[in-house]
Amino acid sequence: MSHDSPGAPQAFHLLAKPTGAVCNLDCKYCFFLSKERLYPNSTFRMSDEVLERYVQQLLESHGDTEVDIAWQGGEPTLMGLEFFERSVEYVEKYRRPGQRVRYSLQTNGTRLDDAWGAFLEKHGFLVGLSVDGPRELHDAYRVNKGGAGTFEQVMQGLAVLQRHGVAFNILCTVHAANAEHPLEVYRFFRDELGARHLQFIPIVEREAGNRVTERSVGAEQYGRFLIAIFEEWVRRDVGEVFVQMFDAALGAHVGQYSLCIFSPTCGDALALEHNGDLYSCDHYVEPDHLLGNIRDTSMARMVASEKQRKFGRDKQDTLPRYCRECPVRFACNGGCPRERFISTPGGEPGLNYLCAGYKLFFTHADRPMRIMAGLLQRDRAPSEIRQLYAREDAEHRQRAFARAGRNDGCPCGSGRKFKRCHGAHGAASAR
Repeated sequence: MSHDSPGAPQAFHLLAKPTGAVCNLDCKYCFFLSKERLYPNSTFRMSDEVLERYVQQLLESHGDTEVDIAWQGGEPTLMGLEFFERSVEYVEKYRRPGQRVRYSLQTNGTRLDDAWGAFLEKHGFLVGLSVDGPRELHDAYRVNKGGAGTFEQVMQGLAVLQRHGVAFNILCTVHAANAEHPLEVYRFFRDELGARHLQFIPIVEREAGNRVTERSVGAEQYGRFLIAIFEEWVRRDVGEVFVQMFDAALGAHVGQYSLCIFSPTCGDALALEHNGDLYSCDHYVEPDHLLGNIRDTSMARMVASEKQRKFGRDKQDTLPRYCRECPVRFACNGGCPRERFISTPGGEPGLNYLCAGYKLFFTHADRPMRIMAGLLQRDRAPSEIRQLYAREDAEHRQRAFARAGRNDGCPCGSGRKFKRCHGAHGAASAR
């Protein structure tokens, strides 16, 4: 079926999982591992037949535009390098003139070596590398099958990417172990790893009813985590470090939605299992949301199906009134439906578990986001906001110094008394 199937979106994103949920690690918060039960007795390896059909149908389903071929898991590198070499060969076989293909791979990095590095660089892969912070924070939950931390192996994988000049971003889950250390985590990525593209993904493990596991991040805790990083980022890193959450917030202020969880509707980000089964979303790999199999029905037909379009509309149609009347609805649109399992203050069901955190962050960031949106609309760089913050911070310090008593703690935060710090030579020295 061609890309102009009735009802089909002009473009859609598909996460392909060639090994299904199978992984060489045993991260304590991983929700994918339970998906193995969907396919009893499976080898969890995508066949060459399914691989070719996937590539062919994905390219046919898109026009003469950029097409994303995104590999995820489990751990996709378990398929071996030869599998991905064949995938590139199929792309060249089926790609139409004018189609541009972008490759991405999400990995835990523990199996990367120089052969992988050379391949990824040659074909321009963007690699999403899972790291949860410095060693102690990373190893809290990201462990191998024997229960040992994986930090050292992941750092070796990162070294491979850096050695070969492979573009990478950091995928950091936010959970009970690292949520109280936002600046330590952020500065580790920025200063020690040299990362310039970051994603902070909240871990929400639902138990019975509306309860979550002790590993899960708290809603307001997640909001505070983002705010702490934002305050440093907006003062010194705008335009140099790109944080997915902040990009998404800025996009909302100019009417653009790059992240499905914050879009008004969804349904254009699907998941392909190792055997060719196509699901509505990577967070809904379960029988009720199985659209079909690409060996029996074309991908374009399934993406355009009424079942999938309704799945996307339901995100907006099921919002509780509390969300519809919220001043930051334009930014979050109720978040991912998968996490809408608590009730509103008025008792209406369908509120996102992370609502309090989203509200904290989007409210806190509203003014600077409006300023940066205004800069964009005047064809100016959002990074100019750093100059504004520098002036305002300097004025704030001067006012604080003027109010400080000699025996008060110094407003600069040094921990010393004012008289022994900036007060020793007059507050003007702090200009």
